Amino acid sequence: MDKLLNQLIRTIFPPAPKPAPQTTAYDVEPIKVRVLSIIHNPVVKSEDSRKLSQLFRHWSNPDMLATNYIADMRQASYGYVNYEIVERIEVSGYPVKKDGYVYDDATLLGIMRNKQPFHEPDAVDYLRLVDEFKMVDRINANQIDEVWLFGMPYAGYYESLMAGPDAFWCNAPPLKGTLRANRRFVIMGYNYERGVGEMLENMGHRIESIMNHVWRNIPDHQNLYQQFIRYDKKFPGQAECGNVHFAPNSERDYDWGNKRPVPSYCDDWYHFPQLLREQRMVNSEEWGGGNIRLHHMWWMRHLPHVSGETLGIKNNWWEYVMIPDRV
Repeated sequence: MDKLLNQLIRTIFPPAPKPAPQTTAYDVEPIKVRVLSIIHNPVVKSEDSRKLSQLFRHWSNPDMLATNYIADMRQASYGYVNYEIVERIEVSGYPVKKDGYVYDDATLLGIMRNKQPFHEPDAVDYLRLVDEFKMVDRINANQIDEVWLFGMPYAGYYESLMAGPDAFWCNAPPLKGTLRANRRFVIMGYNYERGVGEMLENMGHRIESIMNHVWRNIPDHQNLYQQFIRYDKKFPGQAECGNVHFAPNSERDYDWGNKRPVPSYCDDWYHFPQLLREQRMVNSEEWGGGNIRLHHMWWMRHLPHVSGETLGIKNNWWEYVMIPDRV
């Protein structure tokens, strides 16, 4: 009876959220990730020759997006991930679609301002981009580690995509036709209509894809990644950290602002590989009250990031995410 009463009290009056422990990456050496940044940002002559990214008030400056994202990724990984844009290419033009179609200023602005239908198929011609910007040559010359594509809405980018030999699903099918690369690499796709939170979401889905692949041969009862992503709706009373779309207490996709308190083992992951199995009540106050950027930062900061191995898998999950050849 006392146990039920205490549980009821905690549900009605959840404890104040604990501050996140000041953990570090311990003896895991930080890495530098070299980026080729390609920005499709046409100069629109009919609009006083302003760049497309400057025409709409709520759109973002792609360079500012990159700066803030780099800082967020360093913080989310406890200093492990250090992005550096080693080459920036800005293109005053539109990317070519897989079927050869290319937007022009009038068509794209008509779509955005008058809600006209966009072109189908939407997908960009990735192999054309790979060839145009010599991505494989740059990878093989050890000049870059990954590629960022910044573009307008309907540019046709996947959020992330893996190329190179033995590439696997990375929130998109592996890019065929890139076997000449001497290693796997990831091409990220970002939309400068959006913000840093959406860039972190793209990374979050990259993490999910890669960690699913890393743990694919581990039985469910031992699979620590599948344990990490548990949320209350699917595992009542056994929530851990949830996933990119579902916080521990979410009841639907993107429900990051839910104030419903649920018991969670999320703090355990700050102590990985030691899982203390200590629950506490959590709700959206933990991860920013519905803010996409804050939720994704909260989620990523729970990822294991220390040295050693468990079941033959590195305890620093970020290593697989950032260096896919290590998978």
